[in-house]
Amino acid sequence: MRLFAAVVPPPAQLDELAREADRLAHLPEADRLRWTARPGWHFTLAFMGEVDEALLPDLRARLGRAAHRTDPFPLRLHGGGHFGRAVLWTGAAGDLDEMRLLAERADAAARRAGVPMDEHRRYQAHLTVARSRANDVDLRPFVAALDPFEGTRWQVEELVLVRSNLPGGGTPGAQPRYETVGAWALGGPG
Repeated sequence: MRLFAAVVPPPAQLDELAREADRLAHLPEADRLRWTARPGWHFTLAFMGEVDEALLPDLRARLGRAAHRTDPFPLRLHGGGHFGRAVLWTGAAGDLDEMRLLAERADAAARRAGVPMDEHRRYQAHLTVARSRANDVDLRPFVAALDPFEGTRWQVEELVLVRSNLPGGGTPGAQPRYETVGAWALGGPG
């Protein structure tokens, strides 16, 4: 199964982002972007890719310990950015050090459970809002429009393990389906 560890914003914060995304979708060239659907809005902490189901019990136990060792922390959706001409995202503000620590712990939990992880990179909190279909859209106007966005603060209290079910059949515009397969309270029992 294709898995990743994540922080998922609460519904009220997702509503704020939805209003912002609706506004952005009216900008010139917005129709050339593939907008991510609300069920896919999350901050990926550690992408694990395909994970053998036999590793799942140990992975769950290790992620539970990682969550237990991490205190809840404040976060809000904030501003925007882009990765080249491919990805438009909104960022985060708040206790980013604690979020980075949770990402490192989730990555380490996966490695120790036997999940072959990609090379470790410095964590950058981002939530993907849209992708360029052919990497040929200048995303700077979208970033400029998203830059003043300041979401309402919330307390991150949970680490979530998500299964990504990729769309089949080559349907244009089809997006992955996400399913929560585990969740652990931060600072709670491992």
